[in-house]
Amino acid sequence: MTQMARTRADGPPTAGAHTTTGPIASPAQGAGGPHTPHTPCAEVRPGEALDPRMPARAHTRGDVILDLQHISLSFGGVKALTDISFDVCEHEIRAIIGPNGAGKSSMLNVINGVYHPQQGRIVFRGEERRQMHPTAAARQGIARTFQNIALFKGMTVLDNIMTGRNTLFRSGIFAHALWWGPARAEEMRHRRKVEEVIDFLEIQAIRKTPVGRLPYGLQKRVELARALAAEPSMLLLDEPMAGMNVEEKQDMCRFILDVNQQFGTTIVLIEHDMGVVMDISDRVVVLDYGKKIGDGTPEEVKANPDVIRAYLGASH
Repeated sequence: MTQMARTRADGPPTAGAHTTTGPIASPAQGAGGPHTPHTPCAEVRPGEALDPRMPARAHTRGDVILDLQHISLSFGGVKALTDISFDVCEHEIRAIIGPNGAGKSSMLNVINGVYHPQQGRIVFRGEERRQMHPTAAARQGIARTFQNIALFKGMTVLDNIMTGRNTLFRSGIFAHALWWGPARAEEMRHRRKVEEVIDFLEIQAIRKTPVGRLPYGLQKRVELARALAAEPSMLLLDEPMAGMNVEEKQDMCRFILDVNQQFGTTIVLIEHDMGVVMDISDRVVVLDYGKKIGDGTPEEVKANPDVIRAYLGASH
């Protein structure tokens, strides 16, 4: 497969992902069924460079930051998730993959408190979470993007990104309305942080442009910027490259890798492009019809016969 690489104006070439999309590769020797224990943090492979000119990804994965135990979620008689367990290690890129309708977005909604599972435990940073609200999850350091862009189309890029810092403001609403004293100084500090995010994602030229005027790929980047503005320790990305062309995928891949490497941000990623997933992920969990059918490194997942059947179908 042809690999994506892009040279940044201010540094060495940075990497993206394969251009090829589609099902997982043909089976290889060795497999692990759905009940195979997942790879613990200590055994995760070191990061590998996507481009031979690039140094290996060099950040140290820490202990388990998020532990999901026997999660089950139902909507009436429809079971969206059934007895799913996996963990996420600090500083890693953890991918969730599966066919359409497998329950991937439902799992992200469980993690950030949009949905509350009927069964199971969610342990974040050693503390069990019960009936977590999304605002509380954001204050704990969990930010996310959405499968469908959720931006304020009439507001500028700068103002959209500023909304990502709402949970970090400490002054009251009336003080900010008057824009006086400590409230003014606080807003200036937040604006400086937002400008750093704008520089990092290379969107300086559109900072004053209303989001509704931007092409799709740039809107997705602005949504990523808003999530980063919250300074999260864990970033949930729901199909961040859906609908993008090859060049836009290149940019998004390198930004995701940069966020993970430079900031040490833990990333949980849903993505249908298997080239992207296999290139940038440290570990992959596979869902199918709301059940876990695979969990491990990209190499282990590609060799899992249950995963191959879910993507390629089984002959009868």
